Amino acid sequence: MAAKRPSRSSSASSARPAARAARKAPAKTAAKGPAKARAKVPRKVASGPRPPATKPAKSRAKAKAPPALAQVVLAALEDMKAVNVKAMDVRGITDITDMMVVASGTSDRHVKSIADRVVQRCKEAGFRPYGIEGERDGEWVLLDLNDVVLHVMLPRVREFYALEKLWEKGAARRA
Repeated sequence: MAAKRPSRSSSASSARPAARAARKAPAKTAAKGPAKARAKVPRKVASGPRPPATKPAKSRAKAKAPPALAQVVLAALEDMKAVNVKAMDVRGITDITDMMVVASGTSDRHVKSIADRVVQRCKEAGFRPYGIEGERDGEWVLLDLNDVVLHVMLPRVREFYALEKLWEKGAARRA
């Protein structure tokens, strides 16, 4: 046998829709009121030419041109007391980069910290390194900054590979 459901009284079911309608009605009228008030506000139209906008003195001081990547790299090398820094313009020799910088550190820890500081300063200036090689060993760290390639080496490694002589000979042949 199927059990019959008790029927609801007609007064309770009719009261609920009326209460819902009463709750919704004030919200609709309130939303329409401010929208009409906003639409009636006239827009002001300026007549004649506007005076040129002037910037405060502080803004002009901050509007300096950003430093070039080579300047950032060389300043970071100087700050970390890199030894025997040599910057070579290799634009006429290769299309890979514009400048090759070779520097030495006094120990493997010094080489790593020089490379870290250069990366930190470049990121602060808005330049991101494309690649970093050799940080783990610390004998020779290569930083690819696109327009500048930096080699930070121990003196014995630098003497063995003699990168400056290699690139200088290439520049002498092109001239």
